[in-house]
Amino acid sequence: MKWLIVSDIHGSAYYCRRALETFEREGAERLLLLGDVLYHGPRNDLPRDYAPREVAALLNARAERILGVRGNCDAEIDQTVLDFPIMSDYTLLCEGGRMIFATHGHLFGPDCPPPLHAGEILLFGHTHVPLCTSGDKGIVCLNPGSAAIPKAGSAHSCMTLANGVFRWLDLDSGEEYMRFE
Repeated sequence: MKWLIVSDIHGSAYYCRRALETFEREGAERLLLLGDVLYHGPRNDLPRDYAPREVAALLNARAERILGVRGNCDAEIDQTVLDFPIMSDYTLLCEGGRMIFATHGHLFGPDCPPPLHAGEILLFGHTHVPLCTSGDKGIVCLNPGSAAIPKAGSAHSCMTLANGVFRWLDLDSGEEYMRFE
């Protein structure tokens, strides 16, 4: 199964559309949203084409293919306009016998990891900065960066997961710029 993994859309209709174009172009079967879907948060500037209702409509059209987790900017009221669940703090995936703990990153992250074993994967967003590193106890820490509000000079980005390979993609150019196998 091929996944497209997106974090921190923050209500940007423009970057939601770019992510969904990437979803189609890459032939992904499922979309994993790592939180902060509709609201931009009090510390962030408004993202390009801020339109949370449009983002909800774009995503709801694909609700049966979406798995999501709650970000620190997501609230129960957001769930009332979304046709797929986003209120769980994490979800677990298994890829090639490897555990993947997918979360937003504000509760669990490299500095506060969940109970994983060496070689297992902590997949998170929240920081808006792409990351591929080995954390405490050999846990692999992966972050797709932010679709809408990248930080630290990073690209507007997302990632794919297929056959045990994670690929980071620039949402503006469509180019792969990092890979983890």
